[in-house]
Amino acid sequence: MGRKPQLKGRAARLARLIPGTAGSGQAARTPFVLLVVLLLGGGLIGLLVLNSALSEGSFKLDDLQKETKSLTDQEQALQRDIDAYSAPEALQRRARELGMVPGGDPAFLDPDGTVKGVPSPAPGVEPAGAFTPLVLAPEAIADATVPPPAPAPSAGEPTPATAPSAPPPAQFPPPSTSGR
Repeated sequence: MGRKPQLKGRAARLARLIPGTAGSGQAARTPFVLLVVLLLGGGLIGLLVLNSALSEGSFKLDDLQKETKSLTDQEQALQRDIDAYSAPEALQRRARELGMVPGGDPAFLDPDGTVKGVPSPAPGVEPAGAFTPLVLAPEAIADATVPPPAPAPSAGEPTPATAPSAPPPAQFPPPSTSGR
């Protein structure tokens, strides 16, 4: 009696539909279950790797945003310094510290060489005859022999009449007005 009875007709068809009656269905189910488990495990590992990469990118983005904010603050501080140094009052104060004075009335040259306006010296500056700039010849610059400046005469002393000395000959041609 180890043998199952053979079913015929409608009963045989129904027996094939019921699981467990056929032994070959159990063997076909094992690879499918392994495939589903592997796909789920691979998906979970992929999600874990993707989540780690996104969080690493988020940390880098946060660091870059902090650095950008710091550099923006530094740029604004430097711009405030530039604005403070270029303010007219600051420029005037610094110019006075350097010994500069406001200029007098300017004169303008027309392209044809005529002068428009009458130039005037800056207020508070000695006349041109009292102070002449020191012009050194190229040989004196090379030797670095500069004569000491002459002491300025006091208000009560008469100044000796000295003829202005001729400047040394120019080494360079005079500038042209043609712009070439």
